[in-house]
Amino acid sequence: MSSKWPNNDEIFITGIAGFLGSHLADAFLEEGYRVAGNDTFVGGYEENIPEQAEFHEVDCKDVAAMKEAMEGADIVYHTAALAYEGLSVFSPARINQSIYQATSATLAAAADVGIDRFVFCSSMSRYGENETPFTEDMEPQPQDPYAISKVAAEEMVELMAEIHNFEYAIAVPHNIIGPRQRYDDPFRNVAAIFINRMLQGKQPIIYGDGEQMRCFTFVQDNVRPLQKLAFYDNVVGETINIGPDDEFITINHLAETIADIIDFDLEPIYKPDRPQEVKLANCSADKARDMLDYEVEYTLQDGLREMINWIDQKGPKEFEYHLECEIVNEQTPETWTNELI
Repeated sequence: MSSKWPNNDEIFITGIAGFLGSHLADAFLEEGYRVAGNDTFVGGYEENIPEQAEFHEVDCKDVAAMKEAMEGADIVYHTAALAYEGLSVFSPARINQSIYQATSATLAAAADVGIDRFVFCSSMSRYGENETPFTEDMEPQPQDPYAISKVAAEEMVELMAEIHNFEYAIAVPHNIIGPRQRYDDPFRNVAAIFINRMLQGKQPIIYGDGEQMRCFTFVQDNVRPLQKLAFYDNVVGETINIGPDDEFITINHLAETIADIIDFDLEPIYKPDRPQEVKLANCSADKARDMLDYEVEYTLQDGLREMINWIDQKGPKEFEYHLECEIVNEQTPETWTNELI
């Protein structure tokens, strides 16, 4: 793989202490690239940062600091985000700042230092209530503030790239699971929440009837195609879904699968639906297969076993309510307001 790519380039990764960002950094370092990145540890851990990477503890919204950190970068991956789709309905200002404002500032820094390519990690939430499987040619139908911010950020990426003469590609990763994912976060990462609770002998909490359907991606199956977006010529200006389109399962089935692996006596606790949650969300992987030779190496069972083993080794944790709801009313989930998770 590296023989095809100019590995004298420097890769800059926003959110390098995060789940996806740190795995991406590892992959490029293994290929011989110079890697740098930034983070503020809101959603990541310092221990995730590879020792060989140059690290800057700066916020993406700080344009001056980002210019200094990004100096010398050729390729920028923007993975940093408060990826809280459900919470965004109740904290729209904070989530918008972390998505749209942070992307705008990162783009300003990237354009100023003269990068060659910008790879933006969007979200499958962009598709909203479209019919499944979601394809890249569909008109976005965002259903919550997080998704709206992601769609607006995509448009900013396209515009800034055109004006300031750098290439771009938009990745749409979805429902990534695996080691290093924050599992003490009560607001996101359903598989991690289920695993953390079950390892503590607690029943998983499921919103609605649990018949929402999703596909889950093991992190390494996501990283490999993401790397190719840095250098492949055919991806410039393209939006590409990255994740499996098989094993389309309900949240109930996810809980059952985890319980089977752990050997846990499952009796889920059901709570009311969360506002604006999309019932069916599944992306087609056809474009990624065609343009990036995408293929799945980890089944859902494989990925969950890896994740369960990692969390078990790290040790289950109490959940940390580290973000406040800006709006608290009768629609705010009691699991958050009463810290039930």
